[in-house]
Amino acid sequence: MSAATLIELPDLNAMSNLGQRIAESLREGDVIALEGGLGAGKTTLARAILSGLGHEGEVPSPTFTIIETYDAPPLRVAVAHADFYRLDDPSEAIEIGLDDYREGAVLLAEWPDHAGGFAHEAACLSILLETQGKGRVAVVKAGADWLGRMP
Repeated sequence: MSAATLIELPDLNAMSNLGQRIAESLREGDVIALEGGLGAGKTTLARAILSGLGHEGEVPSPTFTIIETYDAPPLRVAVAHADFYRLDDPSEAIEIGLDDYREGAVLLAEWPDHAGGFAHEAACLSILLETQGKGRVAVVKAGADWLGRMP
């Protein structure tokens, strides 16, 4: 895991731009681990990434479904968007078939710690979102596979 990079996100436009840059760099097997408290902007960033991959239309929060999938095509790469907030134990991620959803896709993981975490994976880009005044700051840590293609 690389040293942390801080990215100032003063407004929604900055969040959208970050999502676009991440989308341009995504490959099958990547994990975007989105961390932060309630209302920090995890789902907003996930929506921006999906938009950057070519998704048009609504992106429901997977809070209750746990995982929403998006196919390629029309997206450049398939995506499994997960919200693990409701998991009580990381073993539940296995029970819902997370490995099957991840095969040939990118994983956008909200509340990754509830699924056991992904930061140990080389293809993981961990993003901690924190409120800062009226905006946000992203603390980004890249796994080895992300070095040289950081957004």
